[in-house]
Amino acid sequence: MTLLRRAAPGFRFFVLTLFLFGMSAAKAAVPAFAQVQQEFRSSYAELLDREGRLLHARRLDLQVNRLAWVRLEDISPALQEAVVFGEDRDFYRHRGVDWGATARATLKLLGGDRSRGASTISMQLAGLLDGELAWRRGGRSVGNKWKQMRAAQRLEKTWSKAQILEAWLNLVTFRGDLQGIGAASAALFGKSPAGLDRNEALLLAALLPSPNATAARVAKRACTLVEAGFAGANCQSVRDLALLQLDRRRAPYPESPALDALAVRLLSTPGERLRTTLDAGLQRQAEDILATQLAELDERYVNAGAVLVLDNASGEVRAYVANAGRVATARFVDGVQARRQAGSTLKPFLYALALDRRYLTAASVLEDAPLSLSTPTGLYTPQNYEKDFKGPVSVRVALAGSLNVPAVRVLDLVGVEDFWRVLRGVGYDSLTEAPDFYGYALALGSADVSLWTQANAFRTLANGGRFSPATLLPGPAAEPEPVLGAPASFVVADILADRGARAITFGLENPLATPFWSAVKTGTSKDMRDNWCIGFSRRHTVAVWVGNLDGAPMRDVSGVSGAAPVWAGLMHALEGGRVHPGGDLPAAPAGVVHQRVEFAGLTEPPRSEWFLDGTQMQRVEFVTAAAARIAYPAPETLVALDPDIPVARQRLRFRAEAVGQGVDWWLDGRRLGLARDLDWLPQPGGHRLELRDSAGRVLDTVPFTVRGRALSR
Repeated sequence: MTLLRRAAPGFRFFVLTLFLFGMSAAKAAVPAFAQVQQEFRSSYAELLDREGRLLHARRLDLQVNRLAWVRLEDISPALQEAVVFGEDRDFYRHRGVDWGATARATLKLLGGDRSRGASTISMQLAGLLDGELAWRRGGRSVGNKWKQMRAAQRLEKTWSKAQILEAWLNLVTFRGDLQGIGAASAALFGKSPAGLDRNEALLLAALLPSPNATAARVAKRACTLVEAGFAGANCQSVRDLALLQLDRRRAPYPESPALDALAVRLLSTPGERLRTTLDAGLQRQAEDILATQLAELDERYVNAGAVLVLDNASGEVRAYVANAGRVATARFVDGVQARRQAGSTLKPFLYALALDRRYLTAASVLEDAPLSLSTPTGLYTPQNYEKDFKGPVSVRVALAGSLNVPAVRVLDLVGVEDFWRVLRGVGYDSLTEAPDFYGYALALGSADVSLWTQANAFRTLANGGRFSPATLLPGPAAEPEPVLGAPASFVVADILADRGARAITFGLENPLATPFWSAVKTGTSKDMRDNWCIGFSRRHTVAVWVGNLDGAPMRDVSGVSGAAPVWAGLMHALEGGRVHPGGDLPAAPAGVVHQRVEFAGLTEPPRSEWFLDGTQMQRVEFVTAAAARIAYPAPETLVALDPDIPVARQRLRFRAEAVGQGVDWWLDGRRLGLARDLDWLPQPGGHRLELRDSAGRVLDTVPFTVRGRALSR
């Protein structure tokens, strides 16, 4: 009371006013420390791997920028000392209100000096916890200030000093939208709060009175604290640090274009920590291997790629590379889910259907020769990737070598509708059009599919024809459904693993050949726009796509040179050096038998072959049809000429099948030459194309018509 009587009248009035407000102020409930800690939410949601390791983060709260709650023991002692020194030097002695500082601040305030405040850390925390007590532009009223003081006193009765300091350091704003020491330390210094040195700690403490002040002004305040006795910090070093760091922002999490699209799809709540089935180590390997291969392909007009790795047994995703991050404007494009033309990757399911129905065996012979099929829109004339024909080949060689014409013949055998149903059954749900919409081109992958469906469809083959959905989130595996027979799936997998059978197209030495058992198929879409490599070992399925996100064609890139090196690198990472119980080769299911078979009429040596039980053969013989035939053009073909198209691009190719020695092309009574593929410059009018033997006998005849203006040579 002596101090009150000696004080100026204005000050006595101020104290009495505070007392009266305090008498009438309601006592608000003090939240528990654990409650505040529990309700605290990071602005970010985190994507975790199967072991809880951080993979990626996405900011969802754009109003404030804060990270996860930081415990006091994980905050540098230097920072704790600096903020107490700068904000509340009697923090560990007072009980919420520093009455001496309050008196001094009040006297200065009455004298018109607003340079010194008296808010303790406890009072500031009370304002952070209760919006009604927070500072507002223009300052607080006397009554509001008293309520804040009373709230601070109540906090001190139920919270420890350590809890008060910890909560305040997590809730206070340091600069801009950076709330809490976790976000401030990461954004301004690129480190955790535990690693802050005394200069960095002092700079952060100097920010608190005016978080958005200029770097020079913050540095000046920091130097004032050094002069006031904060030891271990250097004024010039802090000044340099302020000028260098305060106007820079570091991302609190490393960038990961590979997972951006996935994070957008899966993360929706601030503070969420979502555990996935991914493996952080394998994820990084997949990203690195893809990035290395894309760098190698840079001069071939390739800017993008995607990778998916599945666990065969569970369907869990182990690696998900949606985007390589090479095209900044398309960073959030998900290459795993985007749909692109399948190319030859659908052929294994076509052959599995034919084997399953016992229409064919792996030793059956298919003719790789010119073929024309009538369709409602005209003739369909498939060609092989290498623009040549191999003649009669076994099913094993036709599938392993990815020959196009034999695949179309198989589709003609099993029917487009039934093949469409099988593809839908193994998960190709993007085939939404009626089967006739795709026609014979379905055998060569004219449909648009995603890497996600590709990988899981091949996983179905790896699992003996049993389909179950792939998953990114932990949980019980779905019960698999049989779509293809286990014997047929096994034989197809064995063919896809056959290095020798593959050599007819790919040679013996290529990335598809692994030192351990693996089955693999490549595919390239029209105009080299998409490049696939998908295959499986006993434990994993790996699917890779490379191309361009805008659909532009690549230059001279095939499945072997584009996607296959990524597939091989990941397969080696997954399986290299692994010892499989019972040996490397998958066990044959019931219903298949191993039988030695010999061939006649084609250039394949005898071999041991897998057959579905009951279809086995010891000898397969191919007999060439006796009658030569014109394969193209078909009878009554109408060819229309376009004067706007270069002449060289309008030539008509004559093709023949089953021709022997001495058979020639004749057109309108003129001999054109031997009956090989021949490109003829069309001339308007009706024409008659013939095959004649050396004796002049007509073996086949086709009339056709050319309309339009004559083309000069």
